[in-house]
Amino acid sequence: MSSSSPLRRRLTTAGLAAVCATAAAGVWLAAGGTASAGTVSGALYRDPDTAVARWVSANPNDSRTAVIRDKIASQPASRWLSNFNVSTVQAEVSGYVGAANAAGRIPQLTLYGIPNRDCGGASAGGAPDLNTYQSWVSNIARGLGNQTVLILLEPDSIALQTCLSSGEVQARDNALRTATQTLKAGNPNAKVYLDAGHSTWNSANEQASRLIAAGITSADGFYSNVSNFNSTASEAAFGRSLISALNSRGASGKRQVIDTSRNGGASGDWCGDDNTDRRIGAYPTTATNDANIDAYIWVKPPGEADGCKYAAGSFQPDLAYSLASSAPNPPVTTPPTTAPTTPPTTAPTTAPTTAPTSAPPAGAGCSASYQTTGSWSGGFQGDVTIKAGSSAITGWTVTWTLAGGQSITQAWNGELTTSGSTATARNVSWNGALPAGGTTQFGFLANGTASTPTITCTAR
Repeated sequence: MSSSSPLRRRLTTAGLAAVCATAAAGVWLAAGGTASAGTVSGALYRDPDTAVARWVSANPNDSRTAVIRDKIASQPASRWLSNFNVSTVQAEVSGYVGAANAAGRIPQLTLYGIPNRDCGGASAGGAPDLNTYQSWVSNIARGLGNQTVLILLEPDSIALQTCLSSGEVQARDNALRTATQTLKAGNPNAKVYLDAGHSTWNSANEQASRLIAAGITSADGFYSNVSNFNSTASEAAFGRSLISALNSRGASGKRQVIDTSRNGGASGDWCGDDNTDRRIGAYPTTATNDANIDAYIWVKPPGEADGCKYAAGSFQPDLAYSLASSAPNPPVTTPPTTAPTTPPTTAPTTAPTTAPTSAPPAGAGCSASYQTTGSWSGGFQGDVTIKAGSSAITGWTVTWTLAGGQSITQAWNGELTTSGSTATARNVSWNGALPAGGTTQFGFLANGTASTPTITCTAR
C-alpha cells in the first residue's frame, strides 16, 4: 500500500540554523548495536509486498535497481493505512500483522485517516466524520492480534491544527484519545505513539500541552520527523525536551520513535520530490542505544513522493535512487559477545519451521539455516541465514533443491536464480563480506507448499 505524505511545516530561520548545527552529528547515525531501545526489542518486519519491492521485481534490468533493492527494498518500513475503507481494513491489518507474527518480527502501522487530515493539503482525505473514524479504528483494533505491534497514530493531527476551530481541536483530541484507548484495548501489547511534529515546528512545551490534551497519558509515547528531514541528533534532543515537559505535566514514562527514512542529508523545506541533497538516514532498528527512543523507523517509505511534484504517496524510482545512491550499505550483523539474559517477551502465534541445514562452519567456510517465516494457501515465505566460519569470507553462494510444485516468485538481499529444481542464491554487493562468525540473511516468496530443504553454503 502506498502512503500519503503529510506536509511537514518549518518554523523559523533560527530553527533551521539549529538543525544545520547538529546535522553532522546525526548523519548516518549507527542503526545497530547490542543495546535495546527504551521499551521495545526485536527485529522489525519487512513487508514483501511494498511499492518499492514490486518495482524492483518488475525492473530487474534497470540501472537503478541494484541500489534501490539493496538499500531500500531490503529494509522494513511502516505500512500506512491511508485508503479509508471501514469494511476491509480489519482483514488488511490481520493479514499484515499475522505475517509479521509468523515471521517473529514486529509489524509497524501508520494510521492516517483522521477527518480533515493535512488541513486539506496535498494529502487531504480521511474519514468523512469522527463517528465513522472511530468505526474504522475499532476494526483496525480487531485485527492487531496479541503480540507487539508499533502504531503511529495520525501524522500531523496534533502538530498541525491551524485549519481547526477551538471546538474542532477539542473534538479531534477526544477522537485521538478514544482511538488510543481502542487500539490498546484491542491488543494490550500494542505500542501506540502520538504525533509530536518535529524539532523545527512547535516548541517542546507547546507540543507537550497538545499531547496531554490528545490523551498521551493512555499512549506509550510520541513520534517525530515523519516525512521530514531533520537529523536524528536534532530529533533526539527535541525528544528529551518533550519528555521533560511531559514529565512536568504528569505524563511520565513516555518514549520516542523517530522517522529516519530521509534524514541522512540536507534538511530544509518540507518537499523532497526534487531535492537531490536528501539521503536515507539510519536503517530501521529497535536497537537505538538510547533509553528514551524505542525505535528508528522508516515511516515515510523512501522513494514515495510528497505531493509537490508527483502525486503524494506514488513511488518514484528517481527519488529512491537519489536517496540511496550515496548512502552507506545496510549493517551486517555480527554475533553478540554475550548471550541474552532474558527471553523475548513475545513469541510467534505459530512456530516457524527452522532447521540447521549445513554443517557448522570451520575456517573460511560458511553455513546456512532455513526458516519458513510465513505460509498461506498456495504459497510461503522463507528466510535463510548465512554464517561465516572462524575466518572472514568475501562472498557466499547457497544452493538447495525445490520440492515438487515449488517456484520462487520474489527474493531480497540475494541474487536468486533457478535452473530446473535447483535454486541458487548469491550475495548482493553489500552482504557478501562477513567477518569471522558474522551473519546475514536473504529471503524469498514462493508458490507451493513449504518444506525444509537441505541447503549447501559455499564461501569465497
